[in-house]
Amino acid sequence: MGFFRSESVIYKPVDQIDLGPESDEVYISPIVKAPRMAGILVKLFVWILECRIVGMMFLYFLKKDNLIHKLVSYAELEESPVYVPLHPSEDPPEKEVQCIKSNSNPCERVQEVLQCLPSSSGSISSDTNPWFRRWTIMDYSEAYRSGVLTPSMVAERFIRAVGQSSNTKCNMSFFISCDAKNILEQAAESTLRHNKGKPLSVLDGVPIAIKDEIDCNPYPTTGGTKWLHKFRSCENDACCVERLRSCGALLVGKTNMHELGAGTSGINPHYGVTLNPYNTSRIAGGSSSGSAAVVSAGLCPVALGVDGGGSVRMPAALCGVVGFKPTFGRVPHTGVLPLNWTVGMVGILSGTVEDALITYAAISGQLLSDQPTVLAPKVKLPLLRPKTLIGDIKMARYGKWFDDCHSDIKLCCSHALDKLQKCYGWETVEVTIPDIETMRLAHYTTIGSECTAALHHLRQKLNSSEIGWDVRVALSIYGAFSGMEYIQSQKIR
Repeated sequence: MGFFRSESVIYKPVDQIDLGPESDEVYISPIVKAPRMAGILVKLFVWILECRIVGMMFLYFLKKDNLIHKLVSYAELEESPVYVPLHPSEDPPEKEVQCIKSNSNPCERVQEVLQCLPSSSGSISSDTNPWFRRWTIMDYSEAYRSGVLTPSMVAERFIRAVGQSSNTKCNMSFFISCDAKNILEQAAESTLRHNKGKPLSVLDGVPIAIKDEIDCNPYPTTGGTKWLHKFRSCENDACCVERLRSCGALLVGKTNMHELGAGTSGINPHYGVTLNPYNTSRIAGGSSSGSAAVVSAGLCPVALGVDGGGSVRMPAALCGVVGFKPTFGRVPHTGVLPLNWTVGMVGILSGTVEDALITYAAISGQLLSDQPTVLAPKVKLPLLRPKTLIGDIKMARYGKWFDDCHSDIKLCCSHALDKLQKCYGWETVEVTIPDIETMRLAHYTTIGSECTAALHHLRQKLNSSEIGWDVRVALSIYGAFSGMEYIQSQKIR
């Protein structure tokens, strides 16, 4: 048994940790030890992992080499487990914010949030060429109000653009499902409301795409697979989609994603590789690859994604758009594939911060059924008016972690901090954030364990050949985590 024994660490109690810049806490650079392979080697690797005895041995050493045993499995901690990321509600005084009423409906919240935004410039005119402009929500709203465009015109152009992006020449693989007839029907209803001068909100007729991990009628929810919708029917909109629909949003289809969200490349063996609109030789990132790409390409000002471990923020970064993951409990999870209950949240991808803010106002707010388990603090939204400066901001920078990257990334981020300091007077404070690598491994253990639990009953009915090779690798690793390791991870949390 000594051969299998792993060393472990003893973590100091939280109140004994020095978070100052001169802390003696040891920084551990991310260590990812795994074979790099493609083609026949991947298939051989999957075969090894899925062999019961050999696979268990291989996974044991894989976890040990990646420090999961040392930092998570056998670590000693005094803290009790925290299974759901909820914290005592605080309501500190804040400047330059507006509090949104918790009991208002989505249209009312959208109307309230408009007071946080700059006044519309009214710059949309009949001379505007809508083909070569990346429009915002307010651009669409103003164009509809002035009669320059109608939702039906936008829908027709959108459908043509999707067709062009899907042909053999482009093959961008933005969407898994996109129903032209349904889009035109929604657009016709929105056009009628605008013609009567009674739009439901500024979102009325604005095209918004939905990640295929979120229920949206009339489409099945595949989760990027070829089989999940056969076992789980989609009968109603997810709560977040229902709220967008109640605001009149033009829901244009289900976007491509990394299969089961179990990867960050956006390479899907069933629906194609979502390409990066800035450079089609590059990936869009994942797992919300299609949602990031359609916003980046200008097909939609906003798309919804789901983020368990960067699945909104990473493709947003790679595609040059805004990626926003709300705090746990802010947006109801009803109607979203339950792949990871305590880390996965509905997120927003948009071309601008303002559009993310409008969309967040529409989809946020708890359901009454969630009240016993989810805190619902007031939603305070920032005032984004041009003359409003958000001052007195201090940004914490952990130098060892900040510098642990490629030099071009470090330079870009350093320039951003300098610009915020010069333009707004924001101060950067040096700190120590201990156990970052431990957090990463505990998070990976958590998301893997929850995904395994969510899919266990379905995998018994499946032929493994229906799952992509990289996802089979991920699911094998996820399934190697024990109940003890999950609880250890929640103690780290």
